[in-house]
Amino acid sequence: MNATYPYRTTIQPVPEGTTRPLWSVMIPTYNCARYLRTTLESVLSQDPGADLMQIEVVDDCSTKDDPAAVVEEIGQGRVSFYRQPQNGGHTKNFATCLQRSRGQLIHLLHGDDCVRDGFYSKLQQAFTQNPQIGAAFCRHIFIDECGHWQSISPLEQQKSGILDNWLERIAVKQRIQTPSIVVRRDVYEQLGAFDCRLTWTEDWEMWVRIAAKYPVWYEVEPLALYRTHSTSNTARYICTGEALRDARRAIEIFQQYLPEAKASKLAAQAKEKWAIYALDNWTYQIVATQDFSTVKSHVREIFKCSHSPQVFQRLAKTFIMLGLRYFQQAYTKVVPQTGQQDTVTS
Repeated sequence: MNATYPYRTTIQPVPEGTTRPLWSVMIPTYNCARYLRTTLESVLSQDPGADLMQIEVVDDCSTKDDPAAVVEEIGQGRVSFYRQPQNGGHTKNFATCLQRSRGQLIHLLHGDDCVRDGFYSKLQQAFTQNPQIGAAFCRHIFIDECGHWQSISPLEQQKSGILDNWLERIAVKQRIQTPSIVVRRDVYEQLGAFDCRLTWTEDWEMWVRIAAKYPVWYEVEPLALYRTHSTSNTARYICTGEALRDARRAIEIFQQYLPEAKASKLAAQAKEKWAIYALDNWTYQIVATQDFSTVKSHVREIFKCSHSPQVFQRLAKTFIMLGLRYFQQAYTKVVPQTGQQDTVTS
């Protein structure tokens, strides 16, 4: 750990004399071997060769499947495999990925995500033409468990290039999914690994940390696929309230990276956006659990984020819509039966 920042694992430079490829594609896994085949195939289809690209799967001691078998079958010796001696959690596994990387550019690709053709060539070009950038990312596509497209992230700007005012924009809202971003290894060496105090938003904190120190490039073409599924960390953290708690922790941590004159305002905006996002996107899912204590906890966590008028208005609207939905469901259970009876009688 770093003495100055004890919650960040130190990433040491690659030892002198070590053969270094341009790329390190580091693939952290944990109980996701059923998706790993597709992940590896998406990388290997763009493989420039071992001299230019390290490809390694780092498994966090999976208990429900055998990622090593998938690596052996699909990798055919091209993909290396490392298994943690014991499960340490995804943030520590990410740190291991960074420590084991040898390339100049690091791509952390979750074992259930994928990239599209052109990902590595497009982002390599960005770093070659703009050596001052610390990271580059592209638009991403949300896919479901079966790989079907669900939605595409919004455009950050109309043309590919270095982003303007990026620190303030990324601080107010999480806009990047991990499979879409590539970071120079020496940036991680300077800034350290992901903050282990965070359980869900460690990636967001990192992207803000990088934006505070380096220019960031944006590729407009959607070249990364981010998978959402019911067994993901996100699904669990939403229902327990940990998602919002962790978002608040991240904001409190990275507020110190922001311009002093704007830090408090940007932090308040970020918390308000999380509160509104949780209301709009998670409330129906949580109410569907029919667990009153979970619903109450959800609302409490929202108000811990923000008490703004917009949040109160959105809360009222959301629960009115919920009431109407449940009334309609109850009504339709009765009315069709009555209508069918009337038809038979007549």
